Amino acid sequence: MGSATSDTPAAADRAASGRTPLTHAAETGLKIVVVGGFGVGKTTLVRSVSEIRPLNTEEVMTQAGVGVDETGEVTAKTTTTVAFDFGRISINERMVLYLFGAPGQERFWFLWDRLFSGTLGAVVLVDTRRMDDSWYAIDRLEHHGTPFVVAVNRFDDDAARHSLDEIRLALALSDRVPLIDCDARVRTSGKHVLVTLVDHLYQLALAQEGAP
Repeated sequence: MGSATSDTPAAADRAASGRTPLTHAAETGLKIVVVGGFGVGKTTLVRSVSEIRPLNTEEVMTQAGVGVDETGEVTAKTTTTVAFDFGRISINERMVLYLFGAPGQERFWFLWDRLFSGTLGAVVLVDTRRMDDSWYAIDRLEHHGTPFVVAVNRFDDDAARHSLDEIRLALALSDRVPLIDCDARVRTSGKHVLVTLVDHLYQLALAQEGAP
């Protein structure tokens, strides 16, 4: 005879969809924002790491966006985020990360300041083919005093393959800002990015506690 929980319609729905229910012990929710330029892989990262079916607001790009959304090196992209992506990942039984992926197009940048409200930390995704698109994200995070890490999403057709040292120099990043490689399509790689951010936040908290 099956358990009462496993026989409920809600449990069956979760099993069929692959969704992970939030544990009853969860008591701390940490808000993380993923930002970066258009087409850099923010939606892909949220999808790859989320333990629930992620909420996304992607729409098919139309002729109306020609001349408004600069596709540049991402000409194969056919959809675009028009609000934000949302996902969730549990760190442990009590701590949960809520992930918000910000839209990358300039016309949606006005949403960013609101998304940053209550944010514990952020991930800046970088595409080395369009490095200049990262400046606004870094500038706004520094303006808000929001701690962040920078993750370089390596694309298969990136022929330049700039080193992390070259990228740090190009972005004028402080040595205190963690800079790592990632593949937004791979769950383990995306989780490594989040672990790096959480570790960074922890070290900052320890330093603040020890400050006179």
